[in-house]
Amino acid sequence: MSALLSIEGLGITFGGLKAVHDVGFSVREGEIVSVIGPNGAGKTTLFNMISGVYQPGAGRVSLSGEDVTGMRPDLLARRGLSRTFQNLQIFQSMTVLENAIAGYHLRESGSVLADLLGLPASRRRALTAREGARALLARVGLDRAAEREAGNLCYGALKRLEIARALALNPKVLLLDEPAAGCNAVETEEIDHLIAEVAASGVAILLVEHDMKMVMRISNHIVVLDHGEKIAEGDPATVSRDPAVIAAYLGTEADHADG
Repeated sequence: MSALLSIEGLGITFGGLKAVHDVGFSVREGEIVSVIGPNGAGKTTLFNMISGVYQPGAGRVSLSGEDVTGMRPDLLARRGLSRTFQNLQIFQSMTVLENAIAGYHLRESGSVLADLLGLPASRRRALTAREGARALLARVGLDRAAEREAGNLCYGALKRLEIARALALNPKVLLLDEPAAGCNAVETEEIDHLIAEVAASGVAILLVEHDMKMVMRISNHIVVLDHGEKIAEGDPATVSRDPAVIAAYLGTEADHADG
């Protein structure tokens, strides 16, 4: 099966410091690939290059075979790449349903004039977006909270809402930046199951997450970064036994636990 997302020799430098250097891997349809590493390893910087937030200084990003290196986030979204962020990007004062509907805007092709005049085509698009948003909320277990103000939801529910909004773009590739950060064990398990379900539907998922139990449980493939460079990759069992990984990441976790 060919890769939906391919990363080749990606790198970027900030003020002479190589934040990410010569990183490459691929993600296939229905696959969950996790990027792990200690704080400052370059994980979010890598995500920002892939998703068009940063312009890479070197390398290539390919989406379904097309070179999309440095392409704007909105153009990437139209081509099937969607993402979430470390910090919640939720409209707290809007309803849960309105937040989900917001994810459909990039899929709409109508004119502003048609929307202002309330033309039939505009009303049909609005109805389609509302129905699609309700279906997504049901998918992430938030259908009963559709009319609630988003700011009143618990943290785990907000994380699932952000994933629902990203799914509104009907992505081929979904980038999830620490989707379980700040969640308790029950909330993490809910997100765990949701990610697995999304991957089972055929979406390629690239994940950054510090919860190592979650990473080892749901990942098909793991890429390990340290100081901006890839030091290991493979299936969870292989990576967990790699001496370089133990020293750079797992060993650090163990030291913290001992302390």
